[in-house]
Amino acid sequence: MEIDFQYVLSDQEARARLDVLGQYLMNKHGIKVTWVDEKRARFSGKYLLVKIEGELSLGSSHAVFKGEDPGFLLRGRAKDYIQSKLAKYLDPKIALADLPKD
Repeated sequence: MEIDFQYVLSDQEARARLDVLGQYLMNKHGIKVTWVDEKRARFSGKYLLVKIEGELSLGSSHAVFKGEDPGFLLRGRAKDYIQSKLAKYLDPKIALADLPKD
């Protein structure tokens, strides 16, 4: 499963926002987010019945999530969830301080 999400922030601002998203995912769902380097993070955990395992890379105004395909029945739910979180946390209209951490 692959999701390519375009953003208009600087890569540094996007990284700061994705750090906050990582805190939210850990606090809310127990999904562990580990940064491999400045532009790549590993995700590992579960949201409802959907196992979320994969890597997120960012750069050149794109965040790309590549992860295990949860199968036909759960693919739509998994994609919708990841896309909605990227849309919210990478929205320049929402201040970094206003993004939820838990």
